[in-house]
Amino acid sequence: MPGSQPNASRSRSPFARLQAAGAVVVLHARKHAGVGVVCAVAYFDPGNWAVDLQAGSQNGFRLLFTVLVAGLFAAYLQVLATRLGCVTGLDLASHCRVLLYDRPKHKLFYRRLVLYPLYLLSEVAIIATDLAELLGSAIGLCLLFPQLQLWHGVLITAFDVVLLLGLRDPLRSTPVKLFEMLIACMVLAVLICMVVVISKLHVEWGAAFKGFLPSKDLFGVSGLYTSVGILGATVMPHSLFLGSTLATQNRVPAGCPPADDVKPEAPQVPDSHETTPRSLRESNFGRLLEFVASRFRTPPPSQHATRVKRHADRENNTLAFIRAHLNHAIVDVVGSLLGFAVLINSMILIMAGMVFYYGDGGTVMNKSASLFDAYDLIHDIIGAPAATLFAVALLAAGQSSSIIATLAGQAVSEGFLDWRLSPIVRRLLTRLIAVIPSMAVAIALGRHGIDTLLVASQVILAVVLPFIICPLIFLTSSKTVMRVRKPDVLVSHLDTVWDDMVDYSSGKVATLLGCAIGLLVLTANIYVIATLIEGAMR
Repeated sequence: MPGSQPNASRSRSPFARLQAAGAVVVLHARKHAGVGVVCAVAYFDPGNWAVDLQAGSQNGFRLLFTVLVAGLFAAYLQVLATRLGCVTGLDLASHCRVLLYDRPKHKLFYRRLVLYPLYLLSEVAIIATDLAELLGSAIGLCLLFPQLQLWHGVLITAFDVVLLLGLRDPLRSTPVKLFEMLIACMVLAVLICMVVVISKLHVEWGAAFKGFLPSKDLFGVSGLYTSVGILGATVMPHSLFLGSTLATQNRVPAGCPPADDVKPEAPQVPDSHETTPRSLRESNFGRLLEFVASRFRTPPPSQHATRVKRHADRENNTLAFIRAHLNHAIVDVVGSLLGFAVLINSMILIMAGMVFYYGDGGTVMNKSASLFDAYDLIHDIIGAPAATLFAVALLAAGQSSSIIATLAGQAVSEGFLDWRLSPIVRRLLTRLIAVIPSMAVAIALGRHGIDTLLVASQVILAVVLPFIICPLIFLTSSKTVMRVRKPDVLVSHLDTVWDDMVDYSSGKVATLLGCAIGLLVLTANIYVIATLIEGAMR
């Protein structure tokens, strides 16, 4: 009988329950783990390092509460992006195009004054993100190899595009485990390096854990400004785009077909292959040449790409797909953000507090710190090995974040404009735009100019973020967008049968919480911009 299933479940032995739980954990590790780590990388990029160092050096441990709250905000928004992609089979950027490109009324108004400006803001965020990653990687190289000039580090980092040559495009229809493992290794490298550095310090753990509690110091002039900086640097727009894209992928293909609105992949045009002489193609050099050329070709459309003009004209993922993916995806994202991003940011702040604020001996120094200052003081107080680990962690954070930013830019251009580029070409274009100001500042102003440019990139990201949060909250709260048909309902009943739909839209409380986060970020941005303008006018 149908009602006997719960009783049967409760009557199972503890060993059977443990075995079933273990099977779920193994399934999660084999099939679903990876997306959360990829998304978490954006939340401890070099921009976060700069802000965390400033927070710890000026306020000790007192702003750890802000790091925790910012991480919770980021996890909530990332879960919304994941739900959007998993339920609908369409990423955030593509949803914006469907929503705004061909409106029934005032079509050109929505397209030219809403959609295209939103796309440009998203691209600006991608470029600002890549700028921060470029600067962080360049600083890491210069710390590891002191004989290098800053502009040398910028130039060398500009050629890291070769890292993408050997990887299959992670944004196509199926997950690329090699890519996810590469990112996971970089994240673990950052975490291990920071754990070793922290272990060398005499941390007052009682005071450190107390910093995770709210205090009146948060509302002081210095504490409030730095808290706003932490909030603006933690929640990253490009990670929301990328997270929603990766959530559309079918990670357990058996029995879980994707959305009905699937468009078959277009065959790749074998132009360069056909024009290559047969003898050359059959040689090792020819195969290598063909492989490199294939990396620069325009990729085929994603299986989840769509050309429909209204959300009502497309079918979301099946209920079986959502039930097989959604909970695993949420656990993966939340676990990775809290277990990696919040933990790493907290350790950076604790390190800065011990080294700069307390002087690793109880004497309050209260000195604002840059990435260069942190390396120099760690080298003097703890020793050269710990300083080297700090530089390696910074370089790994910059490189992993830079790859993620490139993929997010690819998702943005494909989603908003249906403009497809190979990851290599996309990386070259974005990196070229970031290299020009970085080289100019590094040559003309040196370290101080690089630090200023790094902070400016975070301000740009903070300004763009509210414009990305708005469509995300709107889409995830829409019953039209987030509805899913039950298996026994015919497609012909789409416009008439609503009782046979499963609603995955956010409730009123969840929507209000998202709006409150967006409003808080907007208020924080206004405060930061006003403070910067006031400081510039003095």
